Amino acid sequence: MKKFCLLLILLFSVTLFPAVAQQDSNKPVKKTNGKSRLQYGMASFYSNKFNGRKTANGEIFSNQKMTAAHNTLPLGTYVRVTNLRNGRKVVVKINDRLHHKNKRIIDLTRTAASKLGFLKSGLTRVKIEVLGKKPPAK
Repeated sequence: MKKFCLLLILLFSVTLFPAVAQQDSNKPVKKTNGKSRLQYGMASFYSNKFNGRKTANGEIFSNQKMTAAHNTLPLGTYVRVTNLRNGRKVVVKINDRLHHKNKRIIDLTRTAASKLGFLKSGLTRVKIEVLGKKPPAK
């Protein structure tokens, strides 16, 4: 009888909490805490071939600006990106989208990637903190 009860409890918990049982380690980790929304994942930077092309919000792309592409945050949102390998931080505006099959969480301009210190490696693990639609005070 005890084994049956334990089995029933185990089955019940797996049925009610499928997200715990089926976590996908490839997806970006998203956390929400009262004031800010945090995301963790891999960052890359734009190729130079995109200079002069239109972004998703209609702006002309420039690798000299402090902008980025992100698939889920609203266009025009400012975010603080922290390189988890060296602690460097930058603030960028989301003005473009990544390809829907891209597994990275954010694609930064070359200038932002340089300030974060990952131009040579091409990729780095980052933390993204959503700041809102207004540019942060300097």
